[in-house]
Amino acid sequence: MANVGLRIYKNIQRPSRELVASFKDLPVANIADMMNRMFCLDAKIRPFNRTPLLGVAFTVKGRPGDNLLLHAALDLAQPGDILVVDAQGDMSNSIMGELMVLWAKKRGLGGFVIDGAIRDVGTLKNMDIPIYAAGVTPAGPYKDGPGEINVPVVCGGVVIHPGDILVGDEDGVVVIRPEDAAELIKKTVAKNQAEQKTMQDIEAMNWDRSWVEKALKERGCEYFD
Repeated sequence: MANVGLRIYKNIQRPSRELVASFKDLPVANIADMMNRMFCLDAKIRPFNRTPLLGVAFTVKGRPGDNLLLHAALDLAQPGDILVVDAQGDMSNSIMGELMVLWAKKRGLGGFVIDGAIRDVGTLKNMDIPIYAAGVTPAGPYKDGPGEINVPVVCGGVVIHPGDILVGDEDGVVVIRPEDAAELIKKTVAKNQAEQKTMQDIEAMNWDRSWVEKALKERGCEYFD
């Protein structure tokens, strides 16, 4: 009989490393624009250091304030995987700190995205492994379970499936389904090129701003001296 709420799925389908690497150095904001401003994690999920995030989601759903399943995930995840933890946004207990991050780094994991609290941020902010979380508290976690690994989770208001591609920078994190990735890369590269042209126009004081007046007119804007 299935033990619902205490299950671990060890194998997930990961996109190719080449596909994931194609998103390297692409700004999260531009990727999000090409996804109709959808699939961005809530602003509360913020970076705690300056290391950019790029990898494949290895998901964890745990009871608030408990990190037993996160510890299990630390040993099961593969190099490059991003541990995505649905801790239901709970801030009462941190579910990760310096020792766990050191172990993840030794194992070559790709980083953390935690909808919950962490601690030891004085050290974590100087580490070269990306860490995103919703908050900080010195209160430590429990290790009783239950929880599940590699099931769909909700993190920062977005549903994340095992194997999804995650890209993060100073602006936040965006979630990409692998089947959308190839077309999305093309669109984002094109947007980057268009922005470079706009930057050149700004430098030359030649930025076409006529769209602003047009938009206001279409909305019936009135002007008064």
